Amino acid sequence: MSRQIFLDTETTGLSPDTGDRIVEIGCVEMVNRRLTGRHLHFYINPERPNSEDAVRVHGLTDEFLSDKPTFAALVEEILDYCRGAEVIIHNAAFDVGFLDAELSRCGKGKFREHISGVIDTLLMAREMFPGKSNNLDALCRRLEVDNSHRTLHGALMDAELLAEVYINMTRGQDALLIDSDGADGGEGGVSDVAAVDFSAFTLPVVGPSDEEAAAFEKALQDIDKASGGKTIWKSLEAVL
Repeated sequence: MSRQIFLDTETTGLSPDTGDRIVEIGCVEMVNRRLTGRHLHFYINPERPNSEDAVRVHGLTDEFLSDKPTFAALVEEILDYCRGAEVIIHNAAFDVGFLDAELSRCGKGKFREHISGVIDTLLMAREMFPGKSNNLDALCRRLEVDNSHRTLHGALMDAELLAEVYINMTRGQDALLIDSDGADGGEGGVSDVAAVDFSAFTLPVVGPSDEEAAAFEKALQDIDKASGGKTIWKSLEAVL
């Protein structure tokens, strides 16, 4: 089973090293490239004031966050949800830096110690679309993902948009998807494909007529003559 988590955070500012904290976390689960609808979403009391710039981005005021649980109160539930999964983040260095700082305060080590790995969709996008804007809004426009409802940043909403963006960015992988047990994990999946026995069918073998064979042979001779006797089939005939 391939379990992936799309994750986004909102914060009080830009730097966990200077004490900025997480104020919102949103996660969306995908199993075998199918969104399960199992989300994780928390508003978090950062135990410090927001910066004005941050509030303009996410709209989460100190008053709104004042009665929300702290990260320490939620840490086990967050880790249980993410544990063992591959986590997909846009600009992963930012979010992982904040998660590492929060986990360190709780004595829980580094975020990567609890998961199987991290995929950074910003790095993916830069490889796919070099020289272009690759923020989440730009990718939504480029990949025709509807983000018209996104007036402010929100962790869960952005994680949901990121899931759609990632699925579109990796669309070619769908052709390689086969459930190992043959069962359908959700609508639109591949399941219950009946095997067809073709042994009862007799398929006719149609060969060229004498005229067609002669014309084909003459065409080969003309090509060989034009190449000065250096055609590949002549070389193979000499070896065989």
